[in-house]
Amino acid sequence: MSQQRPTSTGESVSRASSVAASAGVGVVAALIGYLVTYLFAVSEVRSAFGDDVESWKGVAWYFYNAHLVEIEATGDIAGLGGTTTVDLIAQSDTTRVTLLYAVPPVVLLGAGLLLASHFGARDIGEGVIVGAPITLGYLVVLAVGAVVSETSTESEFLGIEASGSMAPEVLPAILLGGLLFPLVFATTGAILAAVVQSR
Repeated sequence: MSQQRPTSTGESVSRASSVAASAGVGVVAALIGYLVTYLFAVSEVRSAFGDDVESWKGVAWYFYNAHLVEIEATGDIAGLGGTTTVDLIAQSDTTRVTLLYAVPPVVLLGAGLLLASHFGARDIGEGVIVGAPITLGYLVVLAVGAVVSETSTESEFLGIEASGSMAPEVLPAILLGGLLFPLVFATTGAILAAVVQSR
């Protein structure tokens, strides 16, 4: 006669709390990634944009570029304008800045590893259960950040009006940066920890 594992309210509460904890870790992971990016890129932001762009917004653009999300720049002079995209990291000659591409994967792998270790995940399924919800918190931060890091300027010279704006591309910021990156890297980190702990 096979024995079934008993289920209890405590177990479902534990599962719900692990999802909440994972989402919270996702928020923290995004903030840590941004802070590391700030340390690496703030001097380049200040030299490239000066006082025209707030440093924290310029750093956010590098953070999104590290997720392979391009920055959309639009300009309009006297009714004529256009849009282009730019990868600030790719255009940089500084090795320190180029290393920013590694920041999101490393931070997310570490978040998944730590969380799975904390919850004692012992198999791939448990690793996925612990690691995947990190995406929830990470997604919120990247979605909000894509909106609040937009900057725009307007000016007039000899009666000619000019305006421009720069911001991360919102859809890639959500789908690529907010969903795909944490889903792949945080879950991989959690699965690796679960496999190691199962031995």
